[in-house]
Amino acid sequence: MSHTDESADHPDVPQPAEPLVIRRLAFLGGQASPGGWRPETDLPEVAFGGRSNVGKSSLLNTLVRHKSLARVSQQPGKTREINFFSVNDAFVLVDLPGYGYAKVSREARARWRPLIESYLRTSAQLRGIVQLLDVRREPSDDDRHMLDFLAELGVPTIVALTKVDKVSATDARQHVVNITSALGLDAEQVIPFSSVTRHGRDELAAAIESLLAAEPWRQAPTGQIPEE
Repeated sequence: MSHTDESADHPDVPQPAEPLVIRRLAFLGGQASPGGWRPETDLPEVAFGGRSNVGKSSLLNTLVRHKSLARVSQQPGKTREINFFSVNDAFVLVDLPGYGYAKVSREARARWRPLIESYLRTSAQLRGIVQLLDVRREPSDDDRHMLDFLAELGVPTIVALTKVDKVSATDARQHVVNITSALGLDAEQVIPFSSVTRHGRDELAAAIESLLAAEPWRQAPTGQIPEE
């Protein structure tokens, strides 16, 4: 906390309310195929996507302050379905399968691609997506393809740069600048994040609340993920 923060010396000063206070969580089920079963709900949805092993499970657990909402696995590429979680009976958190893991069979990757594409193209409840990138890595071709696809559809997108605790503060700031510039992103949509230190948790939570408060971006999205 900054030494200029008056609340540090005056405990009676009201503190800002924590964004996205979690009161109820419920697993609604998983969608295994395009056009397959999915929860019948009119609640707004926020999706989370990214490469396998980018830290998505850890980010989700940190975001909702729950140790096992999304099980942290040592084996990337294990999530094979789109998983839906009800949050506070107010919105649905959508955990998309990770992409780009080389050891997953080509057949499995071929199944997941249309599954993700179909969800993003057809969910009328989708309010936006949090796309995860590892702050230490150059964005991969898969990352770029996904961001291009989201831009083509017009999906409101927040980019969470994970694992900022793995590098120095100086290096993290430079990596954020480099990735933001390389991908042509707006600085306002990029949030550095660490599931270890919880850095960026409240900023991400507030950004998600803004997505949920916004008008639906499109009722009947169409399009396809650009071919690799």
